[in-house]
Amino acid sequence: MKKTPAGEAIENLTHARAVEKIRDLAKAARICLFGTAPARFPLTVSPMAVQAVDEAGNLWFLSARSSVRNLHIGQDARVQLLFANTGDSQYLTVHGTATVSDDRALREKYWTPIAKTWMHGGVDDPELTVIKVAIKDGYYWDTEHGKAVALLKIAVGAVTGKTMDDSVEGNVRP
Repeated sequence: MKKTPAGEAIENLTHARAVEKIRDLAKAARICLFGTAPARFPLTVSPMAVQAVDEAGNLWFLSARSSVRNLHIGQDARVQLLFANTGDSQYLTVHGTATVSDDRALREKYWTPIAKTWMHGGVDDPELTVIKVAIKDGYYWDTEHGKAVALLKIAVGAVTGKTMDDSVEGNVRP
């Protein structure tokens, strides 16, 4: 594992290890800020629940056909997703390309009862679409041994004056 000049651990992940890291961090965070319209600043973001991360590292979401998000994806498919699991000091940002589908099989596959809060007609709601985000790359920040060990190391470092950083970060490329 490489270290930055400041002593932070760098571990770049590819293929299956990258997909595993994306899946773990997305599952832990549960909700991301889904950013669209990258050509404009600032990004347009909205909170979105990840329905699944498949074996290729694609992220799947349910969305309303008439949403600004779907409109933006129709104009520019590039997206950025931002995840934060502050309870365990885990963070992830990924960039990719989004596609919107109203395929019945995908709607059934990714449907959850909680989605009825937004899609009152269930799987048959004409507003229901599925978004697939194919990840190109991203960056993560994580604690190597969990939050409790990280906090203990920070406390010891504060007392001793030594850096005892327990974090690891790096690129993810599925």
